[in-house]
Amino acid sequence: MPGLVVMGAKSADAPYRVGFLLVPEYSQLAFASALETLRMANQVAGRTLYDWFVLTVDGEPVAASNGLRLADPLATATAPALDLVLVCGGVEIQEHADTATLRWIRALARQGTALGALCTGTYLLALAGVLDDRRCTLHWKNISSVNESMRFPRTIFSQELFVIDRDRYTSSGGIAPLDMMLHLVVRQHGLELAETIAEEFLHERIREVNERQRMPLHVRLGTSQPKLVEVATLMEANIHEPLSPDELASHAGISRRQLERLFQRYLRCTPSRYYLDLRLNRARQLLLQTEMPVTDIAIACGFVSPPHFTKCYHDRYDHAPKDERRQHRARLREQQSVEGDPDAPTPPASNDTGG
Repeated sequence: MPGLVVMGAKSADAPYRVGFLLVPEYSQLAFASALETLRMANQVAGRTLYDWFVLTVDGEPVAASNGLRLADPLATATAPALDLVLVCGGVEIQEHADTATLRWIRALARQGTALGALCTGTYLLALAGVLDDRRCTLHWKNISSVNESMRFPRTIFSQELFVIDRDRYTSSGGIAPLDMMLHLVVRQHGLELAETIAEEFLHERIREVNERQRMPLHVRLGTSQPKLVEVATLMEANIHEPLSPDELASHAGISRRQLERLFQRYLRCTPSRYYLDLRLNRARQLLLQTEMPVTDIAIACGFVSPPHFTKCYHDRYDHAPKDERRQHRARLREQQSVEGDPDAPTPPASNDTGG
């Protein structure tokens, strides 16, 4: 039996056919969350509501981010007619934007096939141009990088868990695809079936489309102290032009000394240290996920000069920004070489300065 095709008794209506295009290093959790929803829909309904097909560009198994491979995928060239195709992304999605994948996605769009993506797969849909003038989402770690690079000016990226815009279905990853697919079930077969599926998975409720991805800030901070949450929110909203400690304290209606005591008591660090870590973390995302010059990254993250940024970055990560980018690219090339040919030699070091 080619691929993972659900077989069942014939029903009055033809099953809805969903294809999962696996991109190397895809998130298996996101993939399973979506696929298992369809399987459970069939089980609960007692008939085949959905057929699904696992696809790769060349029909060869690809490794998920956890290293596991699913046997016997179908090649995109031999895929049957599909109602919906979901591009399953994960780690280092920019490195897997091959021409064949983008060409197939565009062909599906021209045919009127509904398209979607899980986790970072949205990046490939945007690159293929099938999200122009549409709303979409992808994993929160990648949204800031995409927005900073301004590579997709006609695509509207949202930080919601998932977005359904006409015949485009995009999900942020993790277990969010479960909620997105439950909404697909609601549309096609009603709320009662979707709620039963959620109960089977011990999923306490079906999350709505307007819910945000990241945990509330007070959960991430580990405290609900209102002034601390207010200041941390201000910091996250002002990465490009950082506010001074006095400005932060003034906005929160407390003294600078009170501000410093709050950070020391609840986070065991100074406000300046916390703010710097936020900016460096954003800078690292841009460095590894975009082609932005190091100088532009320094400016985008509020550093007064590239040398100052380089010093702070080295102190935090033990690498200069350009060295980390170069090493990151070298690791990717080595990994791709090994995956493509186990006997291939390690590629030479890059001459890219990263700046």
